Amino acid sequence: MADRHDIISLPNKHLRQPSKKVGFVNDKVKKVINDMAEATLDWEEHRKHEFGVALAAIQIDQPLRIVVVRRNLDDKSDRSFDVFINPVIVKKMGEPELMYEGCLSVKDIYGHVPRYPKVKVKATDENGSEVRVTAEGFLAQVFQHEIDHLKGILFVDHIKDHDVFYEIQDDGKLKKLDHEQVTQDPILW
Repeated sequence: MADRHDIISLPNKHLRQPSKKVGFVNDKVKKVINDMAEATLDWEEHRKHEFGVALAAIQIDQPLRIVVVRRNLDDKSDRSFDVFINPVIVKKMGEPELMYEGCLSVKDIYGHVPRYPKVKVKATDENGSEVRVTAEGFLAQVFQHEIDHLKGILFVDHIKDHDVFYEIQDDGKLKKLDHEQVTQDPILW
């Protein structure tokens, strides 16, 4: 297991394993939730041009169906998170659109990922209360990305056949990468 603040990254095989359902929220689960928020903020401290908006528990090597999402997706100074335990997408709406996407567990690589523009999500919060969210745009993308993590799926899995990989540069701009080079990299697959 990783240190509580270490975010695991590919090629760590744990990222490819489905997470387990959380039966009830106890002190261990609350600690995992706290560690997830701290790990996201720690990761972000070392990224000049990136924003840690969400994290799945498996990304800190905890195979539990837990996701934390920043309350304010536009303001890095707001360091608070909402918690979603055992989240499921109950409805996808609209036609999938290509959106830029990256991942805290896939260093410096971005890509165009087809995501639904609107989803309905059902989960419970850290108090055991049911939560229902209708998410649109970027928030819908975030939920789809994080819920994929709970299934052992990473964003790169959605774009293997598309010529849409990018790398973030020191100036924060994205540079297109050679598709063949990326798809042949055993670290990603």
